[in-house]
Amino acid sequence: MSKKIVFYIGFFLVLVFGFYFVITKVIPGYGKVKLPVLSYVLPFQFVNQDGKLVTERDLEGKVYVAEYFFTTCKSICPIMNTNLKPIHQAFINEPRFLIVSHTCDPETDSSARLKVYADSIKADTRHWWFLTGRKDSLYNTARTSYLLDDPKNNLANIDDQFLHTQFFALVDKSGQVRKIYDGLKKEELDELKRDITGLLDEPVNQKRFSNNLFGN
Repeated sequence: MSKKIVFYIGFFLVLVFGFYFVITKVIPGYGKVKLPVLSYVLPFQFVNQDGKLVTERDLEGKVYVAEYFFTTCKSICPIMNTNLKPIHQAFINEPRFLIVSHTCDPETDSSARLKVYADSIKADTRHWWFLTGRKDSLYNTARTSYLLDDPKNNLANIDDQFLHTQFFALVDKSGQVRKIYDGLKKEELDELKRDITGLLDEPVNQKRFSNNLFGN
């Protein structure tokens, strides 16, 4: 192979890598492996620890972790929320990030009880919300939107059901569920923290449905 051909090949490779480098700097997220879209968060209405109505519209533009727990749990729930506290602290000054904890036991977990619980674990409720509501709505959202349990379980009598899951769902700024994590495994919690940062840097790629079919 002649020196001239080697030069042209080298020059071409420099151009390609140079172009790629510039694109990665100009377009946020370009060149990074993106998390797949697993599902979409459907409309909901719940009540938070302060008695305020919360809907999916309040989470537009936010990256958030969704979990399910109950305040009287003595097994996995305290461990899960202990494991979420470092993530809560890591992003405490990030206004685009939230943790959203839904109760599995709305008959026991009123807004007032959730407020006491939030205070007991020193959660900043500006960035960590605790939600209650109708049991069927809570469970349907867990299964259909967040994929934290088998949707087929919705076919059973709601009064005979009790949801108890150790999994977290990571939702992007467009209301898309991007990954599920085991809240009891350190390596998956480390992944969760990295993926939150990635989604915060990722541009919004679609708008949620709003009051009409296509939104505005």
